[in-house]
Amino acid sequence: MNESGADATILAAFAVGFVSFVSPCVLPLVPGYLSAVSGVSIAELRAGERRLGRVLLPAAIFCLSFTAVFIALGMTATGLGATLRDNRDTLNKLSGAVIVAMGLLFVAAPLVPRLNREWRPEGLISRAGSGGPLLAGAAFALAWTPCIGPTLASILSAAATRESVGEGGVLLAFYSAGLAVPFMLSAVAFNRATGAFRWLREHYLAIMALAGVVMIAMGVLIFTNQLFRLNAELQQLLDGIGLDFFYSL
Repeated sequence: MNESGADATILAAFAVGFVSFVSPCVLPLVPGYLSAVSGVSIAELRAGERRLGRVLLPAAIFCLSFTAVFIALGMTATGLGATLRDNRDTLNKLSGAVIVAMGLLFVAAPLVPRLNREWRPEGLISRAGSGGPLLAGAAFALAWTPCIGPTLASILSAAATRESVGEGGVLLAFYSAGLAVPFMLSAVAFNRATGAFRWLREHYLAIMALAGVVMIAMGVLIFTNQLFRLNAELQQLLDGIGLDFFYSL
């Protein structure tokens, strides 16, 4: 894969993580989780009657916890992919095919009610509060894998093609950031964030379809071993506007 320079896969990972966040089985539960891990009631969150630090620190621990679990999964996927390292073409084709399949599932979301179902696991949220933000974050990462399965499967498939477990971890870190950034925005500015998320929720099917198209394109590029060409063109674009920070990733 790309050892230096820009990598479109990590940008796609962040976007797919954000799509996971705004899904019907995650977004409606954000207020409940934020309240459970911070000990601040939803009414207080909406009224702004709380000190920011009382919410921000537990939210950050929660995000770091599920990020650690996802990074571990990414590194594991890369390690498993190493078993096919001697047959890189087969690995790319398998990973690309899985990503394309997940993308097609996203595009077909209006016809798949399961993908649009809201989950209401009040018991899990209640236990999240009693277990603290660290355990709640780990529980979120593990318990929600059936819900965010298509997005997570696509990113883990991409991680399997990476050259090192470190690169696989970075890929899943960007996926986690797609979940964590909007969650932290909710902690900082609850009312404004939830207002924006309401609009995203209303347009979720369109967002999911667009994400599906991106996943299909990425899967095809991996399947045909052409992702490096896209990365090279992206790096040229970034160099042209003076943004070369991807060299350090």
